[in-house]
Amino acid sequence: MAPSPTIIPIIMAGGAGSRLWPVSRDSMPKQFIQLLDGGLSAFQATLLRVVGEGFGRPIVITNNDFRFISAEQLAALGIEAEIVLEPERRDSAAAVAVGAVLAERQGAGGVCLLLASDHVIRDEGGFLEAVRKASRVAASGRIMTLGITPDHPSTAYGYIHPGAEELGEGARSIERFVEKPDRATAEGYIAEGYVWNSGNFAFSTEVMLKELQHFAPNVLSAAREAVDKAVRDLDFVRLDAAAFSASPTISIDYAVMEKTRVGGVIAAEFGWSDIGSWDSLHQVKNKDANGNRLEGDVVVIDTTNSFVRSEEVLTTVLGLDDVVVVTTHDAVLVSSMAAAPKVKTLVAALKKAGRREAGEHMRMHRPWGWYQRIDIGDRFQVKHICVKPGGRLSLQRHHHRAEHWVVVHGTAEVTIDGAVKFYHENEAAYLPIGCVHRLHNPGKIDLKLIEVQVGSYTGEDDIVRIEDVYARS
Repeated sequence: MAPSPTIIPIIMAGGAGSRLWPVSRDSMPKQFIQLLDGGLSAFQATLLRVVGEGFGRPIVITNNDFRFISAEQLAALGIEAEIVLEPERRDSAAAVAVGAVLAERQGAGGVCLLLASDHVIRDEGGFLEAVRKASRVAASGRIMTLGITPDHPSTAYGYIHPGAEELGEGARSIERFVEKPDRATAEGYIAEGYVWNSGNFAFSTEVMLKELQHFAPNVLSAAREAVDKAVRDLDFVRLDAAAFSASPTISIDYAVMEKTRVGGVIAAEFGWSDIGSWDSLHQVKNKDANGNRLEGDVVVIDTTNSFVRSEEVLTTVLGLDDVVVVTTHDAVLVSSMAAAPKVKTLVAALKKAGRREAGEHMRMHRPWGWYQRIDIGDRFQVKHICVKPGGRLSLQRHHHRAEHWVVVHGTAEVTIDGAVKFYHENEAAYLPIGCVHRLHNPGKIDLKLIEVQVGSYTGEDDIVRIEDVYARS
């Protein structure tokens, strides 16, 4: 058996995950939310699987909006990675091209392992065994897909028909890729030995770049130019926006894998799910004797085979079977389990109607902490603000509102027009319209305060940043 090459993980973490709305939204998508048991996000769980012996420094490709949350979750694990910021979403082919170009220029050698950041793996030993087998075959010149042996005729996944050619390590060539089927077709695929397409790949940079040049040269040229013109922004690599936008929006499956003659698949069983929808999340979680998964402040009676989740709001369900009920501070989803994969269509309709709830959470995360709207009305807005230890908001002013800050936990260092003063619990600071101000948490515990805004306009775009330690413009 050939030795396993060094494996360079490329983690794709820029998706929106709208099928898990209302918990997952554009402002904080599913890969960064603690949806799984164990207190970790799927992004963190993915990273922990690919660190240590045999693995190189990860390359994380994410959206500009998620740069600080990805860095924070990496830091919480003590993992160092290259965080690459996409100016806009361009699907997986562009991410693969950027990752391969960066790996090539870093001279890392070995094999790249492309992983989505939002998948569940229950058997990590089986996963690592499959990854090492696929990597050894990839080192010989193949682009390997991790195929999943189906345990039911899913209509949510694409399928791969393994070919007749044996590639070693239990891998085979690829006969063809097929799209998500209906149930009857899926049953036929399983009978014929098809496997699920997990969307995870192993490849050498040389082979992937060669195939991209042959089948998707516009994707590769955009990636090369975006990397050539990239700039270092704090701890991030910011891809050039103009160059990156020239890349077409296309998946790596369509761009390369359905056309290449060097593709291969290795069938594996390691308890995989892409947790793409509430019904798939229900499948992978532990359930009670009635087949229910209950999370948060939930009470159910005569309810079976259901997923009920609540975020700090009492949610009750009576006499239902096979449903999904999800309650957040500002939105409620009620769906049959069968219709759960169609939540993405619902979100699209909400966006078309201009509903803020479609993409934004009430709690908005920032590099210094978070804020959550409590109430809003004519000429006022009330927020709950949390600043983590050492967190520092930008030095700023507002043209249309004054603010009152009431400290409820911790100590606030407040700068108003150059004067610095400390405020403790049950003390309040007043910030008149137009004053130059900053909020800082100098302590070792979270600073929490209630902010009352009063004025003719209270929108987030009434912020003039004068100085910002997080390099936000």
